[in-house]
Amino acid sequence: MLLRRFIVNRLEENCWVASADGKGCVVVDPGQDGASETEALKEFFSSSGLKPEAVLITHGHMDHVYGVAAIQREYGTPVYMSPLDIPTLDYFDSVKKLGIHVPDRDFSITAAEEGSIVEAGGLRFRAIATPGHSPGGLCWIDDGAGIMFTGDTLFAGTIGRTDLVYGDYDSLIKSIMDKLMGLPGETEIYPGHGPSGTIAGERTGNPFLEPFNEKEESDYLYD
Repeated sequence: MLLRRFIVNRLEENCWVASADGKGCVVVDPGQDGASETEALKEFFSSSGLKPEAVLITHGHMDHVYGVAAIQREYGTPVYMSPLDIPTLDYFDSVKKLGIHVPDRDFSITAAEEGSIVEAGGLRFRAIATPGHSPGGLCWIDDGAGIMFTGDTLFAGTIGRTDLVYGDYDSLIKSIMDKLMGLPGETEIYPGHGPSGTIAGERTGNPFLEPFNEKEESDYLYD
C-alpha cells in the first residue's frame, strides 16, 4: 500500500494520501494552503499516476480543509464529512474580521456519519464518529488494512485539544475510550499532526489514557 504524508500550512497539519491499487487514492484532510503546497500535491498525483477518488475529512477546522476546494474544482472529487461540523466551517466567517486567513468554502460535501463506508483507491474506509475536538469529528478506518486516520481526536502520546469553539472534553474522552481503545492493538493510527502510532501504543503509553496503560502491550509502542 502507498501511504504518503504532506506536512502543510503554518500549523504543520498532516495531509495523508493512501492507495492500494496504484490507480485511485484517498486524500485525508487536505490542508494545503497556497499555490506551492497545492501544486506539490497535484504533481504527486501526476507523477504517481493517481487520481483522487475521495477526500475524507476528519473535522472542519481550518488547517484541515484549506485545500479541499482546489481538489474538488480540479478533479471533481467527492468530499466526505460529517454535517455536524458545518457550524465549525461556518465559524470561519466570524474570524475573517480579525484578519485571519480562512479557507475557500466553495466546495460541497457528501454527508458521512457513524458507519458510513467510502471505497476508493482499493481501500474501504469506515467512519467512526468521535465528537469532542469538534462536534462532527470522524476517524476513518480501513479494518482490513489495519490503518486509521484519527485527525485531531487521538495523537501519538496525547489527545486533541478541547478549548476551541465547540470543543468538549468529556465527549472527546468518551469517544476515544468507547470507540477507539477497543480496536485491535496493531491498528496503526495516522493523526492530523505529529508522528504515527498504534492503538496498543496508546493503550500502554498515552498519559491521557491511563486506565488503559497495560504493560503487556509495550511491543506496540510508538514508531
